[in-house]
Amino acid sequence: MASVNPKEAGRALRAIRRRQGKRLSDVAVAARLSRSTASRVERGEWDGITYRSITAVAAALDAALASVVSWHGAALDRLLDEGHARLVGLVVKQLRALGWVVAVEVSYSVYGERGSIDVPAWHPGSATLLVIEVKSELGSVEGLLRPLDAKVRLAAGIAREQFGWQAARVARIVVFPEDRTIRRQVERHRVVLEHALPAGNVEIRGWLRVPSGALRGRWFLTLSRHTPLARNPSAIRRVKGRSGASSEHESDGQTAVARPQTARGSA
Repeated sequence: MASVNPKEAGRALRAIRRRQGKRLSDVAVAARLSRSTASRVERGEWDGITYRSITAVAAALDAALASVVSWHGAALDRLLDEGHARLVGLVVKQLRALGWVVAVEVSYSVYGERGSIDVPAWHPGSATLLVIEVKSELGSVEGLLRPLDAKVRLAAGIAREQFGWQAARVARIVVFPEDRTIRRQVERHRVVLEHALPAGNVEIRGWLRVPSGALRGRWFLTLSRHTPLARNPSAIRRVKGRSGASSEHESDGQTAVARPQTARGSA
C-alpha cells in the first residue's frame, strides 16, 4: 500500500459516498462488509483490515484505489524501463533480420490524439505497415486494446507523414515476454484476446517472412541476459540478415549491411 495515505484516501471515499447520497450501511452491504469495517476504512484506520476489504469499499462507490510499489527511489522505474527496452530490442533485432525497416518509439499528435508507437515497421515489398505494441506485463485488457485500435487507425497517416511509407495495409502485433506470470494473465483474458489478436507465434513468424493481409496477433518472445537494449530511438534502417534466420535467438549475422533511410519529420 505504499504511496497511499489512508487518512486522505478515507476522506476521499467518504466524500464520494456523500456526493452519491449513499449511507455508510449501503456501502457496507454492497462491499459485503460490516458497517464498522466500512467506517474504519473511511476513517483511514486500516491496521488489521485486508487490502481486499479496502478495495471492496472503493468498488462499491465505483471508485478505484491506486497503490504504488516503490523500491530504492527511482531504481524501480529504471528496472521496469530496462525490461521493456530489452523486449523492444529483441523485436527490432528479429524484424531487421527479416528485412523490415524499423523505427522505435515514434510519437504522434493527430487532432488532439497523442501517443507513441513502440515499434512501427515497414515491409517495402508488400507495402505492409506493422504496428507493434510491447508489453512487459498485462494490466487492463481494455487499456491495451483501445489505445492499440487508435494507433492502428492513425498509423498509415503517421507513417506517410514521418517516413514517406505508403501503406497498402496495416497489421498489428502485441509482444509479451515469455513468462509464466504473463501467460497466466493472458490466459485469464483468453477469449477477448484471441478474438482481438487471433494469430499466435507460429503464424506470426511465417507472416513476418512473407506478409499477407492485415495480421492481428500475440507474440511471446524469450528474453535473456544477452538480449540487447533498444538504442537510438531515431535510427531507421533496413538490415538484411542471413537467409533463413527465423528463431527468436538467431543473430542478424556479421555480413548485415545497414542502409540509412530518409525520413520526413523526426521519429
